[in-house]
Amino acid sequence: MLIITLQRDKCIGCNYCVEMSPELFRMSKKDGKSVLLQSRDAKGFFTLKSHDHALTANAELAAKACPVKIISIKET
Repeated sequence: MLIITLQRDKCIGCNYCVEMSPELFRMSKKDGKSVLLQSRDAKGFFTLKSHDHALTANAELAAKACPVKIISIKET
């Protein structure tokens, strides 16, 4: 299982995650911060669990591109 986590409250709105992985991320029109699509919020940590390992490469690109390092990826 692939687990992607975004600490949304620390997002600075640089848009790199969307550029690297548009199938996973969008920018909010309300506050200009990143949104992890189809994720669940748990105290500011937005988590997406998926069995689709094809998402891994682009998710890792997004995590590496993030200047504030608020995206984490785990595979179990």
